[in-house]
Amino acid sequence: MDGQGRIEEDFARVGRWVARYFHHPEEFRVFPDVRPGEVLARLPDRAPEDPEPFEDILRDFERIVVPATTHWNHPRFFAYFATSADPAAVMAEALAATLDVKAMLWRTSPAATELETAMMIWLRRLIGLPEQFTGAIYDTASIAGFTALAAAREALGLDIRRRGATGRDLPTLRIYATEHTHSHIAKAAIALGIGHSNVVEVSCDERFRMRPEALESAIRHDLRSGMQPMAIVATVGTTSTTSVDPIPGIAAIAQTHKIWLHVDAAYAGVAGMLPEYEWLMEGCEQADSIVLNPHKWLFVPMDCSVLFVRDFDQLRQTFSLVPEYLHAGDDGVTNYMDYGLQLGRRFRALKLWFVFRALGTRRIRETLREHVAMAATFASWVAADSQWEVMAPHPLSVVCFRHVPPGMDPEQLDAHNAALLAAVNATGEIFISHTVLGGRYALRLAIGNQRSTLSDVEAAWEVLWRCAESLEGVPR
Repeated sequence: MDGQGRIEEDFARVGRWVARYFHHPEEFRVFPDVRPGEVLARLPDRAPEDPEPFEDILRDFERIVVPATTHWNHPRFFAYFATSADPAAVMAEALAATLDVKAMLWRTSPAATELETAMMIWLRRLIGLPEQFTGAIYDTASIAGFTALAAAREALGLDIRRRGATGRDLPTLRIYATEHTHSHIAKAAIALGIGHSNVVEVSCDERFRMRPEALESAIRHDLRSGMQPMAIVATVGTTSTTSVDPIPGIAAIAQTHKIWLHVDAAYAGVAGMLPEYEWLMEGCEQADSIVLNPHKWLFVPMDCSVLFVRDFDQLRQTFSLVPEYLHAGDDGVTNYMDYGLQLGRRFRALKLWFVFRALGTRRIRETLREHVAMAATFASWVAADSQWEVMAPHPLSVVCFRHVPPGMDPEQLDAHNAALLAAVNATGEIFISHTVLGGRYALRLAIGNQRSTLSDVEAAWEVLWRCAESLEGVPR
């Protein structure tokens, strides 16, 4: 077989493997039975000097990598924000990798640049944002959030881009968030030189939503103290509970004090395409920046995070730095390297385009509705049983709950539920995660995989009961 024939056969092998995997991802353990260091111990301690047959490489992939993988595509993966990759998007990733474009300048890939622009328009219209919002695709919400906060800092007019933030007299900058705001905001504050201690924690109500009156009070206190409010970060779908901050009230405060408003809608933003969930995005039209992640609940594989901004030129003013060797002289084009830290950028828009076309927005909406309905059903089972407790509202597809056998004090309940989590995940049958709410340990069941069905949720309930009984001997 000549070289071309071998390449074609190797691609065919990989294609057959991928097709089999997507046909039966449930055949694998969700959570691998592996201990730290086991994978490393099975690998050689140095790279090979000579080429190895591709069939040997693929065989080792199956032997070493797959059994030690946590399978996010498994229909009983219910941890964190459950995600899944549509096969069409995986094929798009293969094609993007084959083209190997660097989407930094328009001329380095006109198709990648203009398809990214088109996908921003498609997504913006699906979730109902005004036409003035545009933006770019990044890898994760962490980078998108950092980018937005960097623009917020630059918008203050402190000349930090040119002169820096050290060696001169500047006010203390403040960012306002809650304990349920994703931790990447605090990391961005550290990286931007704002400081972790200047991320002000605004209190929440009983539904884990930011309290606008507490935000107003914190801002007024800082202004009296000579500090400079830089940004407010509100969330549509918090990581712990999927609570939704009252964006209209927060936006009004941001406008009054002329503070940048960033909305983290990484998980829940796509639900705004459902007519019955249009309320999720109310007030977002007044935000300065909004992030949502198609790789969370839009069936696009990691990574794909979309940042919308009201003033696209503000991003350019913050980040554009063009050396002579990148001057292109193309008029009227978008060079996406000017709108963030990255110079070389992946062709992420391709997989988003493939998903929209392969699934269609009607089917996407139907799947999102099914996930919300399954979460509501699971919550109803928990609420109906005296030995279980729902710990937070569940407006979308995540349920926070715990096992509450009689006779345990709060500390014992925390330890018991931590042990229950470990026991459940050790089965390899399902995978769930946890959080802490009001100082109490909570289990989280998140539904977001396009292959999950009600029978998978029923199986999770059975595993939870079985493990709870084994820990406590509590009869069902």
